[in-house]
Amino acid sequence: MKIAIVHYWLVGMRGGEKVIEALCRMYPDADVFTHVYVPEAVSDEIRRHKVTTSFIGRLPRAAKLYQRYLPLMPLALEQLDLRGYDLIISSESGPAKGIVPPPGAMHICYCHSPMRYIWNMFHEYRERSGPITRLLMPTLAHYIRNWDSVSANRVDHFVANSETVATRLHRYYRRASTVIHPPVDVDAFEVLPNGLVEDYCLMVGELVGYKRPELAVEAFNRTGRRLVVIGGGEMLAELRRIAKPNVQVLGPQPFSVLRYHYSRCRALIFPGEEDFGIVPVEAMASGRPVIAFRRGGATETVVDGMSGVFFDEQSVDALIAAEERARAIAWQPREIADYARSFSTAVFEKQMALHINQLLKPLAGTISMAMPPVQPRPALVQSLA
Repeated sequence: MKIAIVHYWLVGMRGGEKVIEALCRMYPDADVFTHVYVPEAVSDEIRRHKVTTSFIGRLPRAAKLYQRYLPLMPLALEQLDLRGYDLIISSESGPAKGIVPPPGAMHICYCHSPMRYIWNMFHEYRERSGPITRLLMPTLAHYIRNWDSVSANRVDHFVANSETVATRLHRYYRRASTVIHPPVDVDAFEVLPNGLVEDYCLMVGELVGYKRPELAVEAFNRTGRRLVVIGGGEMLAELRRIAKPNVQVLGPQPFSVLRYHYSRCRALIFPGEEDFGIVPVEAMASGRPVIAFRRGGATETVVDGMSGVFFDEQSVDALIAAEERARAIAWQPREIADYARSFSTAVFEKQMALHINQLLKPLAGTISMAMPPVQPRPALVQSLA
């Protein structure tokens, strides 16, 4: 069986690329297709595969300006030649699912979210754009939105990374989906006893408007308690300007620093709404509770009272009240970390393998099965038994 994996762009190792890494491990002979490829920015596992780029990758400064070429990506996807492939797995958040599958091939789309900047967050993205982009965005978004809706019909089966995304798939494409949460490397983090935990909270992530990092800074400005902020983005300078001395805005940090703070913070602050949200799972894998806005993917990963607490409105007062509640709970780090293992890479690979194998069963007599469908690795299945 010949397999193609399609991803929007390979320029780093964030959540979407971790999914590609897992798929590459599951299908070691698969070929990878993408718009832009920066080999040194991705893992060894991905680099071991043959990677083909669309014509976007040959445009000027594509490695840095790839998002500027969004209007050309539908055309670029449709020019990718996938003849001869039996199974195509696309990874969708930017344009990826819009390939033209050959006759007889099965196309499965793992969707992190329908493109936010043309659907559920169009107005937020437009507000943050420069004047020229703001002027052009309605026309371009209309064109891409229509193409995106039509290209959804080229997918045989959707897999959503959360119930939140499954709801969007139904709303925007009128398509059903199976929910399989994305992989999180839970083994990369350390769990410390409560006696080694320090008296500060942590916020991690890209510092952009829709994640509402200013809520956390303003809340801790008011209480005077210590907050550490890790991440870069367009709001970094603003947050540093408004932060009082008890709030440390560190900016982007290497994984070693992030890991250190995950294990030693009293709790993670998560004030935004995410499609899934890997950061809360990483904090829980470190044995630390999460104080989260009760919306989006956090509602599927955080268990109120066991691995965190929720607040119901994005306001400073609500966040302060939730932080006070969290301080009163005697958290059990090992229990939290054990729970986080349900979102591990091993679980993702097992669930994806079983789901894909089930979908392929009806086609067993019509496609070349020179390589059988991937089987969950025995060691992983045994560990999950």
